[in-house]
Amino acid sequence: MPGASPDQASAYAVAVSDDLPFETASWGRRVLALLVDWLSCLLVVSLFMPVFGTTGGPSGIVTLGLFVLESAVLTCTVGGSFGKLACRLRVLRVDGGGRLDPLRSLARAVLVALVIPPLVFRPDRRGLHDLAVGSVTVPLQAVGSRHEQ
Repeated sequence: MPGASPDQASAYAVAVSDDLPFETASWGRRVLALLVDWLSCLLVVSLFMPVFGTTGGPSGIVTLGLFVLESAVLTCTVGGSFGKLACRLRVLRVDGGGRLDPLRSLARAVLVALVIPPLVFRPDRRGLHDLAVGSVTVPLQAVGSRHEQ
């Protein structure tokens, strides 16, 4: 790292070389999964209340609440939200590779809904929401190859 003090350079090297036992998912697939999740939640909410062409109503909060609920429940039961499953991604615990428990899953979903934590991330593509709960988002192939070893 050019122009950095030796302490800063060694801290950067540690962050970059911190090897995860998984290949992390690409940003493109993560964003696509988020869009699929949000649009599907928007569609479900629109079945019960006006969503499109309205402003200032409760539909935005209801959609956000459904997003958090859907993401938390599906992540702890099947390993990823609807959008992540559709994009062939899984959310795993860093320590052991299993599914997240319900509390970690809910905390992760709430942090994603706050928007800022996913935008602050490490070189290994893990955002603050992943670091806070000890999770990692991986492509499905990485999960399969890990089980074969």
